[in-house]
Amino acid sequence: MPVQWLAMLTMLTDHLGYAFFPDERYLRVIGRIAFPIYCYFLVLGYQRTRNVRKYTIRLLIIAALSQLPFMYAFDTYNLNVVCTLFLSLLLLIAIDKLSLKYFPVSLLLILAVGWLADQLHTDYGMYGVLLVLVFRYTIGYWVIVAHLALTIVFVLFGGFSDIQVFSVLATTLIAIHLQLYPKAHFYSPPRWIWRSFYPAHLAIIAIIRLAF
Repeated sequence: MPVQWLAMLTMLTDHLGYAFFPDERYLRVIGRIAFPIYCYFLVLGYQRTRNVRKYTIRLLIIAALSQLPFMYAFDTYNLNVVCTLFLSLLLLIAIDKLSLKYFPVSLLLILAVGWLADQLHTDYGMYGVLLVLVFRYTIGYWVIVAHLALTIVFVLFGGFSDIQVFSVLATTLIAIHLQLYPKAHFYSPPRWIWRSFYPAHLAIIAIIRLAF
């Protein structure tokens, strides 16, 4: 199955489980596959876009459109995961504008953005920000090691559920694909589906929950 379709399907499975079948743990396990794929494609999109400004604005619009459906779908006041990706994108842009000799400034900026994500209660918070950086700056199979180490730290000390470890499966899939087919491209769904799926499926879940 193409990776982006896998991300959407596993995210849908996760959200249906969270909203309607909270006792079915396996649905949440399946859902751990989605977020690393979105992190990877955020980095890939940032590296390949012809217009970073438009890419950033588009991500902000998706985050804004998703917020009310997210709140009603899951009965929460937290910020949705696209807000986390948006902050991560701003961080990538800022880091790339800094010279390597200013690494301490970049490190402080990373900590500040991660702290902000936690304070704003964005989905995945600092963990999400750091995972984006893992995909941006880790090479080869080391991305698997870095993701696993990050996840273990957040499971042990960050209050994350142990099922988050299953998210490393997605990173493993991506890493293997890139090592076996370094010049190949992932098959992409139509852009309008990829961009609209998150707010659209949340809106449907929210409508069902409000109706029943």
